[in-house]
Amino acid sequence: MLPDLLLPMRISTKGIRALLVLAALVLFTVPAMAQVSWRMTTEYPQNNISGIGLTTFADRVAARTNGFVTLANAFDNELKINSSEMPGAALDGRIAGGDAFAGALSGLDPVLGLSTLPFLVQSVDIARATNARARPLYEKAFADRGLKLLYLTIWPATGLWSDHALAGADDLPKLNLRAYDANSSAVMRAAGANAQFLPMDKALSGLKDHQLNAFLTSGDGGAGRKLWDFLPHFTAINYAMPVSIAFVRSETFAALSEPMQREVMAAAAETEQSQFALLAHRTAENYARMRDNGVNIVEPAPQSLVAALRSAATSTIAGWEAKAGTDAAAIVAWARQQ
Repeated sequence: MLPDLLLPMRISTKGIRALLVLAALVLFTVPAMAQVSWRMTTEYPQNNISGIGLTTFADRVAARTNGFVTLANAFDNELKINSSEMPGAALDGRIAGGDAFAGALSGLDPVLGLSTLPFLVQSVDIARATNARARPLYEKAFADRGLKLLYLTIWPATGLWSDHALAGADDLPKLNLRAYDANSSAVMRAAGANAQFLPMDKALSGLKDHQLNAFLTSGDGGAGRKLWDFLPHFTAINYAMPVSIAFVRSETFAALSEPMQREVMAAAAETEQSQFALLAHRTAENYARMRDNGVNIVEPAPQSLVAALRSAATSTIAGWEAKAGTDAAAIVAWARQQ
């Protein structure tokens, strides 16, 4: 016979059945936590530095959240959403977010054009430090529009791809050139080129139709698109080291639990560090690939060409500073002193 102290522990068969029924009711009435899938996009190929960033982020997020948050990535403008269109596409629910070229977003807020200002940074270290100072301004520009900044990617330095060798400033008026944002388009036109800001898909169509004979982009952007099929010359003018910005709709991010939010942002920080590490050897790798495909790389660029572009940039930079505000202008002043 069991001691009296243990009598409360005795449960009848009927009681056990009641507990099992109660457990089943709890399981079936409380919804299980469903996995979350974010549709993300970039207008660049998967082997481009932006594409590599999204792939890395997807891997890190899945690992850190144990598969609770996953990314469905679309590359090479598969969704027909250019960088400038991505914020709107995120807000109307077509995508959760994406990796957008920052210069193309300067219409949302002028500060997002900071990284494409001409000849502001000339090294990876200065580019990284400049963007670290600008990051709070970037974050605010996104947050004000219902978007959450995830991570930055710094691109290799921008150069000029062309269908003929550029000997100096006198060659600029001969260029029908694709620029990558409003600022670069203004600078190139002021220097004498026939330049227009075009998203990558339209620019490639113009190139294939022989309406364009030059591109302003990095070795990374050009190699990913095999520009050497049309533009076998690359002049390393070191125009800028632009950034692309990965983001997600704020409501989508806020829907995650706080622990999941922390893991996603940790994955974003890891991705950003990985992208910085990639940049250290990216230019050399691009140049090797370009030379293997017959590209003639001119480095350093002709002095008269660079001097003409620097002179043409003065008014564009001043106009940008007036629109972007004192905090942004202070960052430009700091970068110029380095």
